[in-house]
Amino acid sequence: MTLQARIDRLISGAAKTGCLLNPKGGQVRKRIGTIRQALQQIPGILVCEGNDADTFKSAIDALLQADIDLLVIVAGDGTTHAIFGHLFAARAPEDWPLILIVPGGTTNMTPLDLGMQGKPKSIIHRLHTYLLNPSVPKLVQRPVLRIEQDGMSPIYGMFFAVGLVARGVKFSRSPVKQIGITGGIFTFLIMLRSFIGMLANMILGHQQSDWAPVSMTLTEASGRIHRGTYLFALVSALDCLLLNIRPYWGKEPAPLHVTLVDQQHKRLWRSLWPILSGGGAVLQEKDGYYSHNTASLTLHMDDEYIVDGELYRSLDPQAPLTITATDAVTFLVL
Repeated sequence: MTLQARIDRLISGAAKTGCLLNPKGGQVRKRIGTIRQALQQIPGILVCEGNDADTFKSAIDALLQADIDLLVIVAGDGTTHAIFGHLFAARAPEDWPLILIVPGGTTNMTPLDLGMQGKPKSIIHRLHTYLLNPSVPKLVQRPVLRIEQDGMSPIYGMFFAVGLVARGVKFSRSPVKQIGITGGIFTFLIMLRSFIGMLANMILGHQQSDWAPVSMTLTEASGRIHRGTYLFALVSALDCLLLNIRPYWGKEPAPLHVTLVDQQHKRLWRSLWPILSGGGAVLQEKDGYYSHNTASLTLHMDDEYIVDGELYRSLDPQAPLTITATDAVTFLVL
């Protein structure tokens, strides 16, 4: 069935709705009973639950087999990242159902960037109301990052990072995550710990292995090469990150936002606010700050990286990581 046919079915009230619920999501597990109850009140909805790679895959297979028109994901960025992988393995994006992401995890960058606001239960109630009284839907399209390297299956996600950002996410896997803090406060704690690690390196005059910058070579689609040691590098299909951080200022009409901050930066503390607030256009490449939009890029490095909060490592520093943009995925926003 074509995307337009699914949209027409949604508007007419004839759409088949399926849901994948992660009961262990950071926002979900605190209120799992009321969320399940809210979902059960939606007529005809097919609900599958999963909390690991195998159950995500079996749930997606069952929902696609049911030929749903709308896939509701009640989970966080990590679960959505895993679901994208299964969907891309199963079908091309033009054959997917429409996607509605309910922010139910510890971090929820993708739904917040799309414009999904509110707690899971309230969004599910809005969905229920919409399905009972459908109208022309608000749809948002975004490409997804495809990360490939020889010897591994493609990885799909919305946000890729190396350097201090990846170190911070690795730190978040420590007991700090078990405290149960989610959302903006959790993100603030991870950012704070990353800046403390960076500051310690600067004061001590050497690189702590746990918080060291990343050495890499990045080549853009245009052929331009960036080679050096960077505090961090970001690649994303999202316009903003958690806490409404907007660390991109490229103007090129290309789908992937790329930002690099060189280890040999100047006036870092004065530059932090422009980087975080979307005002980075005032920063100079000669001072160590670079942002650009591109269609694809390659990375040579021997280090860890994150995709939507999940930690990976480059398999072979001699073989490049290639990052490209997929065809756009269509999201329903309520």
